[in-house]
Amino acid sequence: MTTGAPPPTVPKRSRARTLVPLGVVAWLVLEIWLLNVVAGAAGGFTVFLLLLAGVVLGAVVTKRAGRRAFQNLTETLRRQQAGETPDQRRGSSGNGFLMLGGLLLMLPGMVSDVAGLLLLVPPVRSFLGRRAERSLERRISAARAGGLGDAFQQARIHRPDGKVVQGEVIRQDGAPAPRRDDDGPRPPLTP
Repeated sequence: MTTGAPPPTVPKRSRARTLVPLGVVAWLVLEIWLLNVVAGAAGGFTVFLLLLAGVVLGAVVTKRAGRRAFQNLTETLRRQQAGETPDQRRGSSGNGFLMLGGLLLMLPGMVSDVAGLLLLVPPVRSFLGRRAERSLERRISAARAGGLGDAFQQARIHRPDGKVVQGEVIRQDGAPAPRRDDDGPRPPLTP
């Protein structure tokens, strides 16, 4: 029996869901290859010391950035309770990128160590902070322009012919759900 409706299609896989796993695999292969190259040139003990130094430095950096973030939070809360206006310093702390740099240093590998060391350089952190802020502002303005109505519109249940399925929530005991004031008009239930 056919209904004349097209068969349901499988949603297309997003580009990120395809490229991110491939990128992670390529990164891991590169890290292992570089560790082998350095071990062949300088020796296995040198590689072990480099990895250990990365873990220790990463832990120190992450702990320091965490303490600084906690101090900023307590200072902000103290100012709010005192009734002072919040300090409008934009992008001055950069604790998130410091923590990310520390975490990258703690990961075993040469590429992650170089990336972590780059995040410890203040001009690199401020550049990345400005880029992230602009990207976030663009996404927020795009979400405001599009509105959330589109997202809720997509969440509706549709029949195969494209019509919206009308329904009502019914409790397990068979009684209709209590009506709230913010609900719109409902058609009467027919048995």
